Amino acid sequence: MGTRYLLVLVLILLVLGCEVRGAHVPQQDEAASPALLTQLQESLYSYWGTARSAAQELYEKTYLTTMDEKIRDLYTKSTAAVSTYAGIFGDQLLSMLKGDQ
Repeated sequence: MGTRYLLVLVLILLVLGCEVRGAHVPQQDEAASPALLTQLQESLYSYWGTARSAAQELYEKTYLTTMDEKIRDLYTKSTAAVSTYAGIFGDQLLSMLKGDQ
């Protein structure tokens, strides 16, 4: 299993290395510099969009409505319990600090 991850990592680094080597632009005057930055920005946005769409597809494939409902119900119950006990603790602390009057 570990060799698969190593192989995937090596392939990714190889592809990135080839892409960087292919995108090498010789030194030019400063007028071309904004164009290079624009190209870099566009390529980063395209990579981000591809990664985001892949993550969205994976999420949609593994989305379970029953699990989502259970998580929401658990969150609602736990926040209600925590707020109740926090109120009780606050009242006890206030009565201890205030003392008998």
